[in-house]
Amino acid sequence: MDDPEVRLVRMTDTEVAAWLPAAMAQYEQARRDAGDTPEQAAAGRRASEERFFPEGRLVEGQLLHSIRLGDEDAGWLWIGPWDEHGELWWVWDLEVHPAFRRRGVARRAMLAGEEIAREHGASRLMLNVFGGNDGAIALYRDLGYEVASLHMAKPL
Repeated sequence: MDDPEVRLVRMTDTEVAAWLPAAMAQYEQARRDAGDTPEQAAAGRRASEERFFPEGRLVEGQLLHSIRLGDEDAGWLWIGPWDEHGELWWVWDLEVHPAFRRRGVARRAMLAGEEIAREHGASRLMLNVFGGNDGAIALYRDLGYEVASLHMAKPL
């Protein structure tokens, strides 16, 4: 049997407030896992929260969606413009809950997000993926994303 349709549903302010602490903690941990010191990871988290969530509310123009698979919450997709010009958009965060992985949910969410970005005037969609996330890297390449910048590191 095929999975139900993947839908993106904008989060309410209440849902964003509930999402924010866990998502930012996950972001901070991902930065540490990628090689940031605890201080650098915490500073990156603070910078993201200050830019996009002043006073705990998502800034105007940024779009945070719950990924819905039928009636179930399968994860989230956060996309939005880089600046006020609105032509360059970013996938700021994509998370598919473990129970929904390996079922094409991320692919379908990304395609739906691309359409939303186009509808809002985006001509380019960028994203960042940490080096150890091989599954995401393979997905993004398969969807046509190409390396635009590459940071490399070697522990000493």
